[in-house]
Amino acid sequence: MSAKKLARKARWLRWAMNLYPPYLGAGIRVRQISADFRQVQVKMVLSWYNRNYVGTHFGGSLYSMTDPFFMLMIMENLGGDFIVWDKAARIDFIAPGTGPVYANFSIDEQLLEDIRRHSADGDKYHPELQVEVRDGSGSLVARVHKTLYVRLKPRIRQAA
Repeated sequence: MSAKKLARKARWLRWAMNLYPPYLGAGIRVRQISADFRQVQVKMVLSWYNRNYVGTHFGGSLYSMTDPFFMLMIMENLGGDFIVWDKAARIDFIAPGTGPVYANFSIDEQLLEDIRRHSADGDKYHPELQVEVRDGSGSLVARVHKTLYVRLKPRIRQAA
């Protein structure tokens, strides 16, 4: 896909995700998706509809704001020859979120090369990635660990 088409796709996806009802309902906003799908910035404000019993961010909303992004970023960067799924996730709550919180996702060429190398023979590969959720002052609120499932599609495995 050309760089121009990929950039257009990034803008469209950001727009669509910001209208996605679960994100609207949780106060989650996708602030930026880079044109190459290697960086994503997400923000969530604290309001009455995502506040828990003790007045801080609901843990499910903290996880939701991080849910699909690594999978989407890897899919877009590897291309159509790969199956990419979320396999597992774990969230460590570090401190209460009492205001706006942010998650900044980033992947690099080294990660993509590792994935290609580990899955080149048709085997499954389970890269483990991590993103931090921080408040406006930069304090750590939560750490989310994601495990992905990556494998060449069957038609590609059979051709090899």
